[in-house]
Amino acid sequence: MGRGKIEIKKIENASNRQVTFSKRKQGILKKAKEISVLCDAKVSLILFSSAGKMYEYSSPSTSLQNILAKYQSTSGKKLWDARHEYLNQELERIRKENENMDIELRHLRGEDLSSLSVVDLRNLEDSLQIGYENVILKKTQWMYNELERLKQSGDAIDEENRRLRFILKQQDAALCNPTEFDLGGNKKGKGSSSQLAAMQPFGFHVQHNLHNNK
Repeated sequence: MGRGKIEIKKIENASNRQVTFSKRKQGILKKAKEISVLCDAKVSLILFSSAGKMYEYSSPSTSLQNILAKYQSTSGKKLWDARHEYLNQELERIRKENENMDIELRHLRGEDLSSLSVVDLRNLEDSLQIGYENVILKKTQWMYNELERLKQSGDAIDEENRRLRFILKQQDAALCNPTEFDLGGNKKGKGSSSQLAAMQPFGFHVQHNLHNNK
């Protein structure tokens, strides 16, 4: 008794559906490889599972991009609109610019110089000289700014030292002549000696009184 005909419809059970997809995916990929080898056919195959995972195969002698380009030229159907073409051209331009910049960077580091001509080497030397001069100029400017900052800091410190020395000098004068200066080093009028005595430390009062008693 032969096998019954399998009805082709969506498998509702998710687990069974995944098992069936895995088995048949392997089968269709195998068939694509076989027809590519046996018949020298150009084959490209793309599969997306229900979960969105992609599987692909292209013949060893071609690529998916080549297959799509051939399909577009043969069928006359536009797979990409003008915007996609423009973006593709921009990506290609940026890729080439990056490659050129990478080559220039290696040359500036002194690498891969064997392919350069005498004119290229002279231009490279000029570029390095200009870069060197710019670095020296920037370094000199930084050092000048740093010296100016240190000079301003030194001037501020000197000014503070002069102010403190003046205050100490005035206070020394006040201690030597307590009847003429207050504790701040300022001259005072008559009758203010009692105020100065009240502001002086206790030890100073005792020593002063002992001196008067003698």
